[in-house]
Amino acid sequence: MPGGRLTQQERQQIALGLADGHAYAEIARRLDRPTSTITREVMRNGGPTGYRADLAHRATEQRAHRRRQAAPREPGAAPQAYGRDAEAVRAYEETLTTVFMQSGTPKMMAKVMACLCISDSGALSASELVQRLQVSPASISKAVAFLDSQGMVRRERDERRRERYVIDDDVWYQSMMASVRSTAHVAETARQGVGVLVPGTPAATRLENVARFLDFVSESLARAAEQAREVLYTKPETGAEEHRSENRP
Repeated sequence: MPGGRLTQQERQQIALGLADGHAYAEIARRLDRPTSTITREVMRNGGPTGYRADLAHRATEQRAHRRRQAAPREPGAAPQAYGRDAEAVRAYEETLTTVFMQSGTPKMMAKVMACLCISDSGALSASELVQRLQVSPASISKAVAFLDSQGMVRRERDERRRERYVIDDDVWYQSMMASVRSTAHVAETARQGVGVLVPGTPAATRLENVARFLDFVSESLARAAEQAREVLYTKPETGAEEHRSENRP
C-alpha cells in the first residue's frame, strides 16, 4: 500500500528504475508512492549511483530493530505541541533533511538544519540536538562548526549562559545572496576566458554567452531576494493561536 513500508520487491524496482535513468518522480509513479518516499529511500541508502536493493532492505530492517530497542528512551515519543502528529513530524523531518542533502549540504549538517527548522523556537542547545538526533556531541559540534562557517546558523547564550544554536529567518536571504555572489564569480571567470580564447572563436563565444546568461540570473536573483526579504519577517495569519487556545484546558 502507498502508505506502508517499502517491500523488497519495490526496492528492486527502484534499483531497476535508477539503472534505467528514470527520475524519482517516474519511479514513484510506477510504484504508486510519493516522490518524497523514493527520494528519501535512495538518498539514505547510497544515493542514485550507489543504491542496492538488498543492502537498502537489510539496512532498513536493522534501523527498525534499533528503533524498537530504543523505544523506551526515544525522545520523539513525547507529546507534540499544538496537537501535531508525532509520526508525521518525524517523517517530514526526514524529508526536509533529504532535500537539504540534495542541495549539497552534508548529511549531519542537513540533520541539524532540519531539526532547527522544525523547532518552534528556531534555537536548540548542543545537548538538545544530541538527544533529538541520537548522535554524539562530537558530531553536533562538527556540524554546527560547519554551518556557522557558512553563515547558516549563529551562536548565542541563553539566560543560564548555555550556548544555543539559532537558525534565523534571515539565513535564507543570506544563503540566496551567497548563491548570487557565487554565480557572479562564475560569470566573471567565464568572461575572462573570452580574451584568452580569442573573441569570435567558437569557444570564446560559448563562454561569452555563459557569462551573459549568468550575469542576468545573478542580477535577477539579487533583485528578487531584496524585494522578497520582508516576507521573511511578515507574520502569517495562521491558526497557531487557535491551536494554542484549543490545547488549553
